[in-house]
Amino acid sequence: MAQVATANQSMWSGGKSPFKVEYGKLMMWYFLMSDAFTFGAFLISYGTIRFSTNSWPDPNHVFRSFPIIGEMNIPLAFVSLMTFILIMSSVTMVLAVGSGHEMDRKGVLKWLGWTILGGAAFLGCQAWEWWHLHHQGAWWGHNPFNNIDGTQASTNFTNFFFTITGFHGFHVLSGVVINIIMFIMTWQGVFDRRGHYLMIEKAGLYWHFVDLVWVFVFTCFYLF
Repeated sequence: MAQVATANQSMWSGGKSPFKVEYGKLMMWYFLMSDAFTFGAFLISYGTIRFSTNSWPDPNHVFRSFPIIGEMNIPLAFVSLMTFILIMSSVTMVLAVGSGHEMDRKGVLKWLGWTILGGAAFLGCQAWEWWHLHHQGAWWGHNPFNNIDGTQASTNFTNFFFTITGFHGFHVLSGVVINIIMFIMTWQGVFDRRGHYLMIEKAGLYWHFVDLVWVFVFTCFYLF
């Protein structure tokens, strides 16, 4: 009986779960699954409206501006840059997690710092895109872009765009804040004293999820 009690106490105090996964990591997976359902509901709603409509604004026409340069003959150039920045931040996050596994504090600080910069750069790009579209008259309840066949478009396009990209942007902002907290804790030597960098790995799971969701958002709004 004493052994069972000791095992139960160990399990509830940060030991292994029945699935042989650390409980904090398991809870992060549960959270990401529930968040995936939310994004899925948004994107399925968008797809339902999008493909039940005879015509829709052409993304090659809507998203063809670039900061300073202005209108470009290469459509989607700016959002491609945004996507590249976010993907590279996911790479640096992998390197930060790998450094954590090796108990390399300096490596974690370096790669986590680059991840934070990448996330901040993506948010800056998204803020500029929103500002530019708003300057063109696009906002919730307002759609200045015609359908690809020349007919007047409904506000469904802009309503879905700002809602879903804004929801994703909030997740990126949350991820940047989490990574900043992880950076400060690493700099203060918190994880070295604990003897592991599991928190960096959990933060990495969240960041990779945010990057993966962007792939679906990019596909839905910018390619179709």
